Amino acid sequence: METDIEIPASSGEVAVLNAVQSGLGSHPSVIKTARAMSHFGEHALGWVGVAAVGAVLDPARRRQWGGVAVGAVGAHAASIVIKRVVRRPRPDHPSVAVNVSTPSKLSFPSSHATSTTAAAVLLGRLTGLPLPAVLVPPMLLSRMVLGVHYPTDVLAGSALGAASAAAVLAAEKRFAEI
Repeated sequence: METDIEIPASSGEVAVLNAVQSGLGSHPSVIKTARAMSHFGEHALGWVGVAAVGAVLDPARRRQWGGVAVGAVGAHAASIVIKRVVRRPRPDHPSVAVNVSTPSKLSFPSSHATSTTAAAVLLGRLTGLPLPAVLVPPMLLSRMVLGVHYPTDVLAGSALGAASAAAVLAAEKRFAEI
C-alpha cells in the first residue's frame, strides 16, 4: 500500500508562478536560457561534468572535485527519494505555461534546485567564489519560468541541497583527519 503525502498548491503559489512567468518568463531569451539550464541540470549531469573537468585540471584537489560530483549526485538522489514519498504533482493550472518536458510528473522537491545548491556550495568552498549567491537563484527562478515547479518545491530543494553539501563537507573533514 502506497502512502502519499499531499502538499496542495495554494493560490499564492500559483500567483507567484504567474508573476514570474509574466515578468521574467515573458522574454523569449529568458525561456531559452531556462531551458538550457534545465538540460544542464538534468540528473545533475552538468555538475558532474564540471567536477570531472576540475579533477583533470586540478589534480592536487581531485578529492574535493570528486566531492562536488558526489554532493550533486547524492543531493539529486535524495530529492528523487523524497519525490517518490511526497508525490506532489507538477503545476497543472490553466494559467501556468509549461515550457519544458520533464522526466517525471512529480514536483516536490525540485531536483534541479537540490543538485545545483549542493554543487554551488561545494564549488564555492573549493574555489573561494560566492557561487551559491550566483548560481542558485537563477536555477530556482528558471524552474518557475519553465512552469515545472512551485516556489516551495525550489525552496525545499535548495534547503536539501545545502544539507547534502554539509554532509559532504563533514565527510571530507573526517577523511582528512584519518
